[in-house]
Amino acid sequence: MRLFLPWPLPAFLAWAAAWLAFLLSSGPAGLPWWGSGLAGCAVGLAASLLGRTRWRQGFIAGGFPLSFLLAGAAQVPAWAWLAPLGVLLLVYPLNAWRDAPLFPTPRGALAGLERAAPLAPGARVLDAGCGLGDGLRALRSAYPAVRLEGLEWSWPLRCLCALRCPWARVRRGDIWRAGWGAYPMVYLFQRPESMARAAAKARAEMAADAWLVSLAFEIPGASPEAVLRPPGGHAVWVYRVGRLPPVAAGGAAL
Repeated sequence: MRLFLPWPLPAFLAWAAAWLAFLLSSGPAGLPWWGSGLAGCAVGLAASLLGRTRWRQGFIAGGFPLSFLLAGAAQVPAWAWLAPLGVLLLVYPLNAWRDAPLFPTPRGALAGLERAAPLAPGARVLDAGCGLGDGLRALRSAYPAVRLEGLEWSWPLRCLCALRCPWARVRRGDIWRAGWGAYPMVYLFQRPESMARAAAKARAEMAADAWLVSLAFEIPGASPEAVLRPPGGHAVWVYRVGRLPPVAAGGAAL
């Protein structure tokens, strides 16, 4: 049974354990520097097996060797590798790591969405987790006459998104606590684990004829109205909220 810790605490603990293994195994009576480095890498690699997704496993495993190389090249104390993590947490705070990492919507990914999911001029469209605004830009290309809004938890990303998309209303907030009921369309680029939760929220709050659009990840047990498959890109899953399957209390589709 795995111990659940909110991300990125597992990465912090794994990197600390790897550095502890390095320090304990080095020294005048210990291993040579390369042997201690291998010991640290081994600890990080073993800890990476606890990662819940592939990118998290890579993040955990790569932390020690990268910081080891940087610390050795720059002749700085071993603890100096924590400085980039502070910047990372500022840009992408702890709460946001429970959702999708910062993967931008590719240019042209939503081409043809306006035909699959037509919207009236002036309709409000929400990009839930808008990041730097690439999803908003793709939505604007598909729907130049709608009112676009973005919601982002990280305040630095929210500010940068507002600068990149001055024609959209961009707010800082939690996509899971904000209401979706006022939107005829909500667009997501989340994680596979988030999709059942997104379906439950949409079904509970949005109108039956509203649209829920997901890039790359489908809703388990749901039948899409359309699936767009741009050449060389992720599929776009287009759902009518009223046709989403019932959702159990735990968030899984029945």
